[in-house]
Amino acid sequence: MSQDSVNPSDVSLPPQSATKITYLDGRPTEITLRRVKLELMREGKVETHVFDKDVVTVGATPDNDLVLEDETVSRNHCRIFQEGDHYLIRDLDSTNGSFINRVRIREAWLKPDCVVSLGKSEMRFAPVDEKLRIVPSDKQRFGEIIGRDAKMREIYAIFEKIAPSDATIVIEGETGTGKEVVARTIHQESRRRDGPFIVFDCGAVPENLIESELFGHEKGSFTGAISTRLGVFELATGGTVFLDELGELQLDLQPKLLRVLEQREVKRVGGTRSIKVDVRIVAATNRDLEAEVKAGRFREDLFYRLSVVRVNLPPLRERKDDIPLLIKHFLRTCNFNRTKDGQRKVVNISRATLDKLLEYNWPGNVRELLNVIERAVSFADTNTIEVRDLPDHIAIPHQRLVSAHHVDMPGGTGSVEGMAAFNAQDMSDEAALALHMPTGKFKDAKEQWISSFERDYIENLLRSNDNNISHAARQADIDRKYFRKLMKKYEISAADDMSYDDSTESTQG
Repeated sequence: MSQDSVNPSDVSLPPQSATKITYLDGRPTEITLRRVKLELMREGKVETHVFDKDVVTVGATPDNDLVLEDETVSRNHCRIFQEGDHYLIRDLDSTNGSFINRVRIREAWLKPDCVVSLGKSEMRFAPVDEKLRIVPSDKQRFGEIIGRDAKMREIYAIFEKIAPSDATIVIEGETGTGKEVVARTIHQESRRRDGPFIVFDCGAVPENLIESELFGHEKGSFTGAISTRLGVFELATGGTVFLDELGELQLDLQPKLLRVLEQREVKRVGGTRSIKVDVRIVAATNRDLEAEVKAGRFREDLFYRLSVVRVNLPPLRERKDDIPLLIKHFLRTCNFNRTKDGQRKVVNISRATLDKLLEYNWPGNVRELLNVIERAVSFADTNTIEVRDLPDHIAIPHQRLVSAHHVDMPGGTGSVEGMAAFNAQDMSDEAALALHMPTGKFKDAKEQWISSFERDYIENLLRSNDNNISHAARQADIDRKYFRKLMKKYEISAADDMSYDDSTESTQG
């Protein structure tokens, strides 16, 4: 084998992103888009084909990216794909083989300007780098994404460059930062906009059903498989698959996802044949995937295959200037602010109320803000949201959350309903806190305090996570079954609490 045709197993190359974002002092300054250029040489003429995909298939049938009308070329002859900062070619058991500079290969690294021979056809390979300076957009929104903070406008500039391509994207960020909204916007701004957009939450489907949901199954492949079913990737052909909570994907299923990324084909559960799929993959996670790789919970090869482009969404506490803009958007577009005749119920928010919202730290991010505004609209007596319409933990800083049911106080009696008549806004923070402090025997008071804290904590987490039990348990860093046990203990129910079995959580969010 010549120097231009090297066995990948003999070479150690740095696992870098194929599409690079260059940072300076923590801010993105430049994006490098990598494309594949194949110059097909036919009858003394050169046909140039440029692909912005991370996997390019070559063969004689129309389902390939590059179709060669050559009887010596197999139906599916070879595949060219990105591996970190480099490219590999893999022969797909073709009849007449694949050659690099006249040396037959099964799999090899591609060097710039090398000649690839497939049957009687020849093409020259060349990677194409396009370096683009990232200039923050002057827009206040990009598709469905709202925000004018500098960090958001830098993200807009990145999305403007990569959305039209088929590059795989990983969206990182805390729970509630709007990763699904970003994924949907990327789909809408791509050339796949007319194709399907399918969401799959890796953390919300029972473990025994995930493989069937993702890859489909054949009739009779397992108990209950009464008919053939298409998986997510087949259903999304021509469009985009959004894999939410990617870090939750089981380790034994990760190689199968890697197969989809590398080969753009799936094999159904119980099936024997591979089925080609044409999808773009956008994934999201609130976990540190690099840390998950080091801990052995996420495959390194899958991590680098997915990380063509990685974008981190800032939490709402780091872009509080966007809060008024987001509130205005919610009040203008959300159905919860519409009367029966289609008019807006609330049109304003008082300065004092806005100040309270700006003081709050928003652990649930944009999703929590949306829920708070929806609640405020339902409580509002006028067309303006006032401080009294906000939840107590926002309206009265430092106050412990108070649950909305009767609380028996050791050493005395009382209820939240009775306390509500007391104007807490006229109290100091210390007085508001003392109002809800249990008294009496230390042991009894301690148990009462802990029980009340647990109840309020669970309710607040569910509220900030849009009633998604799986997400709430993950934010609390406790097991979902224990989280549900606490819900049962305090008779707390979630609006979307539907399950296949005891370990299944809501798929919303």
